[in-house]
Amino acid sequence: MSHTLVDSHCHLDRLDLDHLGGDLESVLAHAKQQGVSHMLCVSITLEDFPRVLDLARRYPHVYASVGVHPNEPGCHEPDSDELVALANDSNIIAIGETGLDYFRSEGDLEWQRQRFRQHIRAARSCGKPLIIHTRDAEQDTLGIMREEQAGTVGGVMHCFTGSQEMAEAALDEGFYISFSGIVTFNNAKALQAIARWVPAERLLVETDAPYLTPVPLRGKPNQPGNTRLVAEKLAELRNTRIETIMEQTSRNFFSLFTAA
Repeated sequence: MSHTLVDSHCHLDRLDLDHLGGDLESVLAHAKQQGVSHMLCVSITLEDFPRVLDLARRYPHVYASVGVHPNEPGCHEPDSDELVALANDSNIIAIGETGLDYFRSEGDLEWQRQRFRQHIRAARSCGKPLIIHTRDAEQDTLGIMREEQAGTVGGVMHCFTGSQEMAEAALDEGFYISFSGIVTFNNAKALQAIARWVPAERLLVETDAPYLTPVPLRGKPNQPGNTRLVAEKLAELRNTRIETIMEQTSRNFFSLFTAA
């Protein structure tokens, strides 16, 4: 495989284009210049999903997912059958992002847990991997993953910021671990230690653009081309060449997302 990168998680439909050259084509051109050959545009709500799907249909190197983020209350709430129907498109390679986030939501969060279960059931029905977001909810996330047999389809723990124990449990369930710009932050020592340890064959990189811009570009809008900065940090942490990280993470992406 050539030395290119895959941004395994971004939100092209939410980019700050006014501060990124004015149009999506310039963003995609910049990504190509930085060695990013493919990207996965991730759905946050079904209201936004048509735009996400349209981007994947317009650009052959852009893939899409379908799902509803755990921090989106009050939006359309799909059941597993609806998610399966929407995933029946060659451009849709994953279900999500889904999961649990107890940091940004308050009160009775049973709706989050039920939403998560519907997504796992949809993934199992259509055979497409899960994109899981989890924050301050490690035990409940793992508990639901096991109860709903998420390991039968696998997926990725996106923008990983959890504990070593969480990483080990996710790997045991057959999941990949994806690192975002957070791993470049000076105060992310614990996360950097995990990034050194994750097995090479389970490693992914992402931007989560427009969020979480990596060092040294903090304060500027994030974009898929910055995947290279994440990869460079991983190469430094793991004492290897960036070409090795590029090749390994790209191979991992296409091993996980076999529909891509």
